[in-house]
Amino acid sequence: MTAKSAAAAARATVYGYPRQGQGRELKKAIEGYWKGRVDADALRATATELRRTNWRQLAEAGIHEVPTGDFSYYDHVLDTSVMVGAIPERHRAAVEADALDGYFAMARGTQDAAPLEMTKWFDTNYHYLVPELGPDTDFTADSTQQVAELGQALALGLTPRPVLVGPVTYLLLAKPAPGVAADFDPLTLLDRLLPVYAQVLTDLRTAGAEWVQLDEPALVQDRTPAELNAAARAYRDLGGLTDRPKLLVASYFDRLGDALPVLAKAPVEGLALDFTEAAAANLDALAAVGGLPGKRLVAGVVNGRNIWVNDLKKSLATLGTLLGLADRVDVAASCSLLHVPLDATAERDIEPQILRWLAFARQKTAEIVTLAKGLGGGTDTIAAELAANRADLASRAGSALTHDPAVRARTAAVTATDARRSQPYPERAAAQRAHLRLPLLPTTTIGSFPQTTELRTARADLRAGRIDSAGYEERIRAEIGEVISFQEKTGLDVLVHGEAERNDMVQYFAEQLTGYLATQHGWVQSYGTRYVRPPILAGDISRPEAMTVRWTTYAQSLTTKPVKGMLTGPVTMLAWSFVRDDQPLADTARQVALALRDEVNDLEASGTSVIQVDEPALRETLPLRAYDHPQYLAWATEAFRLTTAGVRPDTQIHTHMCYAEFGDIVQAIDDLDADVISLEAARSHMQVARELAGHGYPREAGPGVYDIHSPRVPGADEAAALLRKGLEAIPAERLWVNPDCGLKTRAWPETRASLENLVTAARTVRTELSAS
Repeated sequence: MTAKSAAAAARATVYGYPRQGQGRELKKAIEGYWKGRVDADALRATATELRRTNWRQLAEAGIHEVPTGDFSYYDHVLDTSVMVGAIPERHRAAVEADALDGYFAMARGTQDAAPLEMTKWFDTNYHYLVPELGPDTDFTADSTQQVAELGQALALGLTPRPVLVGPVTYLLLAKPAPGVAADFDPLTLLDRLLPVYAQVLTDLRTAGAEWVQLDEPALVQDRTPAELNAAARAYRDLGGLTDRPKLLVASYFDRLGDALPVLAKAPVEGLALDFTEAAAANLDALAAVGGLPGKRLVAGVVNGRNIWVNDLKKSLATLGTLLGLADRVDVAASCSLLHVPLDATAERDIEPQILRWLAFARQKTAEIVTLAKGLGGGTDTIAAELAANRADLASRAGSALTHDPAVRARTAAVTATDARRSQPYPERAAAQRAHLRLPLLPTTTIGSFPQTTELRTARADLRAGRIDSAGYEERIRAEIGEVISFQEKTGLDVLVHGEAERNDMVQYFAEQLTGYLATQHGWVQSYGTRYVRPPILAGDISRPEAMTVRWTTYAQSLTTKPVKGMLTGPVTMLAWSFVRDDQPLADTARQVALALRDEVNDLEASGTSVIQVDEPALRETLPLRAYDHPQYLAWATEAFRLTTAGVRPDTQIHTHMCYAEFGDIVQAIDDLDADVISLEAARSHMQVARELAGHGYPREAGPGVYDIHSPRVPGADEAAALLRKGLEAIPAERLWVNPDCGLKTRAWPETRASLENLVTAARTVRTELSAS
């Protein structure tokens, strides 16, 4: 096929689409089901209608192939575990009794069975449920969901392409099941898993699938020769099946590197590659291996993870270069559109001029279709779109929002001294112990308390004008009083004000900083039914006035115990926002750090002795390739220290991280130079405590003893057992007792019971230590 005919054959497609619906109908239906207000049939009907709506929108926009199998009630990796029969033994009876209830039990846990561990999907803020595997795992194929969704799309007259997590990525994301040796490698199960995938592929082919997409994003990470050989074997075997659909192997989030020649040689019909800035090296690498003769290339040239309009001219140039490298070139986003909001046109509070700079899922779909049209028919066929795009890009580049000379001058003046505490940790620790006078194994929480219906209603009433600001503030004041009173009665040692006034730990601050934009409908799935509205970091950042001092000092006035000031750190402010793509992230991080430094200093000046600066996204934002780690960690840890280094030695700086592979960043955790760090540890059974000990971490730490992402209430004995495990790794004088994460998503009854048990556990273990 000539380049000209390849261009004429260009088609538009996507790998996945937001699941929740315009009004988050899926969230409401699932939570209604959990509460018994929605039955299973009604939940399934909602899901069916949402899929139908998504597919029709895609088809009407000009998408040729629509994805199926990307929809999920909770998580697509959990769906894959169901598909291959990898059900944990503790949940097997629940799944056999009722498949839907058993599915949610694996995700959320029950009072008798802990849920699957949850962690971040590569370097995104999406969380997946970690498969638990062992040498006795017996895989069995269950393609019911995949076949049903394929059939639904076919019945609508569409061209569907089922999307599955690939077998190699699935195993690389898995961990040893409880009771299995920690050094067990799930990848050793590949030969046992491949026949199950073969059966699923056969089922999909029988049901009418022409193509099936197998996602292998794990191959963009650094992989050993053994792992690359496993990938080659997997696709040799699956590609060698006689009765199967055509196979499209997809990667995204970064460059494929050594895995590219492996997949290029595999007997599959197509590859999908990321060609956005993060993976630009894929183009040169593809040329170096001689391209993909006789194969289909799906080119991800529209950024599926950010919300800025595409540079259509630049993307067309990339696509034109690719034409000679494959038998057919199609156009797509770089990854699933799951990671962006649904529709920018729903935003009414963003200035029309700025709105032109933004592209959510529906707008990205239009960009993909435009690029496919231009690739196939030439630039003359999209002349109007190219002219409008040039105007949008020029408008953004020339906007005063993106350049504040005062911010840039302050950032340029930062020195290395600004990012160092005035005294080393041992001297600070002594000063803090004398000042705070906390008991052994001090107890605290991570920051937020339940966001009740009454609080959400009060915010809605304020926005709608049904109450004035005085009425709203009275409600917040009362909530803070209740939270402080509960903590005192329960016996917690370091208190929090509960964050009743905060809608989201990033959005709350973004709305008070210059350079940020907030959306009203820009919901993105974080995990399960948890959706967030990432703010948009559009310009230079500064802090016009104090953001947290008022409510923190009010809370402190209600108690003699220390109340923590609570801030979100600079890296997390970036990671959980849509960041600007017109300057290096390090420059943006330094701007945010300086704005937060002002807040930290004001909190200290107001009498706050303990200040927590949360950085749960430090590991999440770690680049996928080890080669890129040092540069990222240098500016990320400097940004934290720049935020916190201006305080006195006796002011205790805390930080918090959750749901990540902490072992990869233990040195970076040390480099933060925080006085106390709290981390998720309950689901991983104190693994992080062992990792800190192995590194020789010298500061105080609070590995969580209460998994707040599950509705189950851990007993005092269970919390005490976890605490004793923590003591095996961390000395008692440096060990804190706390939950895994904030309590915002939990209800008050389970929160009360769990924290009472946590305090009881701490007292029990203190008594044991004093008697030993």
